[in-house]
Amino acid sequence: MKKSEATRFNILQKAFELIYMKGYQATSVDEIIATTQVTKGAFYYHFKTKDEMGVAIINELMKVNFNTTFIKPFQNEENPTDIIYQLMHGILMENDFLKVEYGCPASNFTQEMAPWNIEFTKALNSLTKQWENAIIESIERGKKKGEIREDTHAREVAVFVMSGYWGIRNLGKLENSKSIYLVYLKQLKTYLETLK
Repeated sequence: MKKSEATRFNILQKAFELIYMKGYQATSVDEIIATTQVTKGAFYYHFKTKDEMGVAIINELMKVNFNTTFIKPFQNEENPTDIIYQLMHGILMENDFLKVEYGCPASNFTQEMAPWNIEFTKALNSLTKQWENAIIESIERGKKKGEIREDTHAREVAVFVMSGYWGIRNLGKLENSKSIYLVYLKQLKTYLETLK
């Protein structure tokens, strides 16, 4: 990695960490510069504005992690309901990076920026559509293999699962406790059983 690429990556990584803890609006460019220990000139060499940097965080950092965490599990041939449950359990109960008190980075960005910035909306929508399509394709494969009921509407399952995840992340932030995740996971398991 070239020095300028390493500098850009460092800015994005440190900015993401700050934004995840504090929120996008509450994190200033000056804080990002201080944390990354780059000059103001170096920051503005890589990003014309804070919003340009924010969209880059989604497209260059979050997308890679999102694909690994939320998309890749659906590419194996396991039963879709097992994949969904294991994914949710792993993300909520076992993932050390995603903290209960800070919620879901994609959801946080959506709440803070999607209503105000079309570029954020496009980038976040791209992530969401990938996850939705991965769930839909997995459900459809499960139907063909006889693991999922024929009358199951795959998109409805995807939207339900995704909205449940983002909702429980927000409740977790409010309660600052993973115990609420266990309530969600129990009901998610019950729901997924109805699809078989």
